[in-house]
Order: sequence, then C-alpha cells, then structure tokens
Amino acid sequence: MTTTTADHIGSKVPEVTFLFWVIKIAATTLGETAGDAVSISMKLGYLVGTAIFAAIFLGAVTAQIKATRFHPSLYWTTIIATTTVGTTLADFADRSLGIGYAGGATLLSGLLMASLVIWHRSLGSVAIEAVNTPKAEMFYWVTIMFSQTLGTALGDWTAGSAGLGYRGGAIIFSALLGLVVAAYFRTKLSRTALFWAAFILTRPLGAVVGDFLDKPPSSGGLALSRYAASATILLFIIACILIFKQRAATKAH
Repeated sequence: MTTTTADHIGSKVPEVTFLFWVIKIAATTLGETAGDAVSISMKLGYLVGTAIFAAIFLGAVTAQIKATRFHPSLYWTTIIATTTVGTTLADFADRSLGIGYAGGATLLSGLLMASLVIWHRSLGSVAIEAVNTPKAEMFYWVTIMFSQTLGTALGDWTAGSAGLGYRGGAIIFSALLGLVVAAYFRTKLSRTALFWAAFILTRPLGAVVGDFLDKPPSSGGLALSRYAASATILLFIIACILIFKQRAATKAH
C-alpha cells in the first residue's frame, strides 16, 4: 500500500491529554477577563475590542498555518486570541446589536454545526489528528472561532437570562463536562464527537468563571481586578507550556 506524505505529517495541534484541557479552560477564562479588560475596563467598547483581538487572531492564525510543525506557544497564543475575540464579538452581538443571548446562541450554534458539516464533507474527517494541511487548519480555526464565540453567549445566557448566576452556570457546565468524560470512559461513542462536545463546553465554563472573578459582588462576582486576574491566568498558562512537554497529535494507524 502506498503511503502519502501527509500520512507522515503530524497534526499541528497538541495531543489531547489532561494538560490540554487544563490549559484550554485557563485560556477560555483568560479570554473572558482579558476581553472585559479591554472593552470595559479600558472603556474601548465591544466593537473596538473585537477589532483589536481580531487583528491579533488573524496574525496568530496566519503564523500557525504557515508553521511547518506543531509549536505549543504558537498554538496556545492562537487559542487565546480566538477566545478573546470570541468574548468581545459575542458581547457586541448580544448587547450592542441587541440580538440577545438566546438569539446569539442560536445563530452561533447553527454556524458551528454548519462549519463542522462542511468540513467533514470536504475532507472526510473533523478529527484533530487530521489537521495537517492548510485547508484542514482553516476549517479547524473557523470552527474554533464559532465555538469560542458561542461559549461566551451560552455562558452569559445561563448566568444572566436563565438566572443561575456565575456559580450556578459553572456547576451546570462542569456537570455537562463530567457527562462527556463519563461517556469517554464508559461508552464507545465517537471520540471525535466527544472531543468537540468537551471543547465547546469548556468555553462557557471559562466564561462564567471569568465573570465570577471580575464582576462586582452585586452581580454575584468577586470584583477582582481584570488586569490582575488576566495576568495571573496568563502566567499560569505560560508555566504549563514551559514546564510540561506537549506532543503533536498523530494519526492512529
């Protein structure tokens, strides 16, 4: 059997381990605090904040796609960029445009599902192990952008409109993640489907945790400095990247 060159190219995204999820949740929490720091604390507004983070995201994703192999620092920089722009974009749509949390979440859910369906029909797989071509990476990052933005809307909807508060929202999304973990270990459900379910759910979890850290007590938060919280979480992520070695995901043969 002839093996193509692509079969020998490892994915340019990390292997999914416990460390991956720890950094992912930290990154999504950072996205919330940093996004609010720019749009609210700096008083630049959601539109300007979105423009700033969108520029950072475009730069990071361009570098990621041009890279010839997996670079942990570059990958996680791009993830953080998606979660920050997702925060400000969702807030702009929900609050400034008046779409509302329910409308924003519904729209983004449709876009996310459409992205996954088109990706699968175009390349035959949405598994992260197959993210080793520019086309696959484009689908991957577009899908992640939609999932990060959706997560912000879901988090705000659950904590705000649904009246569960930030703690209640954190409990709900943690419980849902727990069900995904249980399904991973106890069922034969598609590992790719479970990955995307967990990936999507970590974003609203990070959103409600981030809001819990920096929102005022009157809103159910701890009123911590957005700058201090963002800096602390960023240092934690950097430490995880420097201390623990991460490998690129590889195709199973």
